[in-house]
Amino acid sequence: MTSNELPQGKRVKSQRHIDYTFAAIVVILLTYGLIMVFSASSASAHYRMNDTFYFIKRQFLWAVLGLGAMYGVSKIPYKVYYKLAFPALAASVVLLLLVLTPLGIEVGGARRWLGFSILTFQPSEIAKFTLIIFLAKSLSKNRDILKNFWGGFVVYLVIIGIVAGIVLLEPHMSGAMVMVGVGLIMMFAAGAKLSHYFYIAGPVALGVAGMIMAAPYRMKRFTTFLDPFSDMLGDGFQVVQSLYAIGSGGLYGLGLGQSRQKFLYLPEPQNDFIFSIICEELGFFGALLVVVLFAALIWKGIQIALHAPDAFSSFLVTGITSLIGVQVVLNIAVVTSSMPATGITLPFFSYGGTSLFIILAGMGVILNVTRHIEK
Repeated sequence: MTSNELPQGKRVKSQRHIDYTFAAIVVILLTYGLIMVFSASSASAHYRMNDTFYFIKRQFLWAVLGLGAMYGVSKIPYKVYYKLAFPALAASVVLLLLVLTPLGIEVGGARRWLGFSILTFQPSEIAKFTLIIFLAKSLSKNRDILKNFWGGFVVYLVIIGIVAGIVLLEPHMSGAMVMVGVGLIMMFAAGAKLSHYFYIAGPVALGVAGMIMAAPYRMKRFTTFLDPFSDMLGDGFQVVQSLYAIGSGGLYGLGLGQSRQKFLYLPEPQNDFIFSIICEELGFFGALLVVVLFAALIWKGIQIALHAPDAFSSFLVTGITSLIGVQVVLNIAVVTSSMPATGITLPFFSYGGTSLFIILAGMGVILNVTRHIEK
């Protein structure tokens, strides 16, 4: 692949070294996350698995593998993804479709996994990144058509909607929401008109309302969100326990490892609601540190995108950074009962091997871009 196949950018001399500030923020977030996974999961791991270290051992293994992937990917020239953009997206769509067949593994009423025994993964996590790579390539080549509502803006919405729609069939509404959110941010960064977003606001709101009403469990979640304490022992149980955890933490928290809600009150505290445990054990300041670290990561990502050597790498970094940002906002919104409960993980913190591994690999992509930015 020759350089002129990529969107043209300023010719700069490679600095050859990664952005160590960005890498340090990633490592701090990962370390903080591992500490909290152990603290949040110890009680349920002992009760369910008779092994206090059950979850942290697996998360630590994935963290080590993820760091290895981050380092390895940081050495791979980002231009490689330009060539692989469409095949990678097509392969991930095939994997998403396989999830809907008998090959898919169903857990808790949702069919989101492929694999066998403990070697399972979520194709939706892979699809998030392949969609970002595809959009980065396409937008870098076709930025001008975004100014056309029907011939450009809507075309990209359809592409994003097809991939997100397959994820929605799992059902995995939060995953679909993340894909749409990241896609809209990338389109805006590529020059989509703000007025176009106002045009689609009404239809999108109606579509979301229709999806909520079409599924009884979603409708129940929405009505419970309006008043979670009206069904404290039913659908509102998890949110109520989350709010109890947040409220009892106060400014300084109960102390690391001293959570009460993790003792089988808050279901799966090491997963989607781990932020509640952070608030309970480390208080407002511990939670604020999480927010500040993510804000620093996102700010550095924006800076890297602005100084990227070409349009493709700029949109690539924008997409990966916005993926982190969208998930953080949605997770904290759910945990604090600012939006209806949906399964959305907190990057670097929530237990889950596929998500952690792919996020760290994505950080490696950004680090490789920093190697090509002039100091």
